[in-house]
Amino acid sequence: MRRLVAGTRLHPADLVLPVFVREGLDEPRPVASLPGVLQHSRASLVALAREAVAAGVGGLMVFGVPEVRDASGSGLDDPDGVLNVALADLADAVGDETVLMADLCLDEFTDHGHCGVLDDAGRVDNDATLERYAAAALAQAAAGAHLLGTSGMMDGQVGAVRRALDAAGRTDVGVLAYAAKYASAYYGPFRDAVESTLVGDRATYQQDPGNDREALVELAHDLAEGADLVMVKPALPYLDVLRRVADASPVPVAAYQVSGEYAMVAAAAANGWLDGDRAMLESLLAIRRAGADVVLTYAALDVARRLSP
Repeated sequence: MRRLVAGTRLHPADLVLPVFVREGLDEPRPVASLPGVLQHSRASLVALAREAVAAGVGGLMVFGVPEVRDASGSGLDDPDGVLNVALADLADAVGDETVLMADLCLDEFTDHGHCGVLDDAGRVDNDATLERYAAAALAQAAAGAHLLGTSGMMDGQVGAVRRALDAAGRTDVGVLAYAAKYASAYYGPFRDAVESTLVGDRATYQQDPGNDREALVELAHDLAEGADLVMVKPALPYLDVLRRVADASPVPVAAYQVSGEYAMVAAAAANGWLDGDRAMLESLLAIRRAGADVVLTYAALDVARRLSP
């Protein structure tokens, strides 16, 4: 009877698996602060994608980890860069059997670790960064991405990407707008996974954790610029924001259960302090209940397998 009348349900197709592909690896490498998560080689990433497709996972969000970085993050739009090569591998291997999402941000590719290029004073140059994002959008679309995740939180980023795609005739490629991305402490394990070079923080362009109305302002801008989906990140610490965005958004809403959220459950379960499987399902149900149509989680494959009959 509980199953029959459940108000919120999880399905594998609701879930997106974030994945990391590292240049130069022959074998996958564990990420110490993210139990069960690996930096993948090109070959192991393709194998993982096939497993995700077989389990019914809705999509993959792909992050690249290059061997060499520079001030402009040139590897992001390089057709031979690790992210774009991996996207092409996945497009060849699984095609349209799942949604291939590309992280469209410079932070993994810059030697300073910021999400944009810097000016002479060392500040992030918003408008110069938009030019880099437009170039990256075309490269990722050419590589085979179905959906581009504009995670850098630059003003005007969705419009810049949408204009570049439309001008190139790529109206078939969608934009997942990180409408509300907060300057959060929960990103720590992710930065280990991408070997972040960041010194300092990103508080000047990510949102203040104390602000909720600002999220609706960002949402309105992204919708006006052509966003196909919108994102709230992190998820559990911002369920109130997620609910407000879901109530206001005419397009589907995603939420990202970020690395710190996942790692807390995984670490507590490893210590025997809680039932990890139940806690993970409960947390994902909370995110869905708060209004997320799509949930990005490092547990996506494991959860999808448990949900399968």
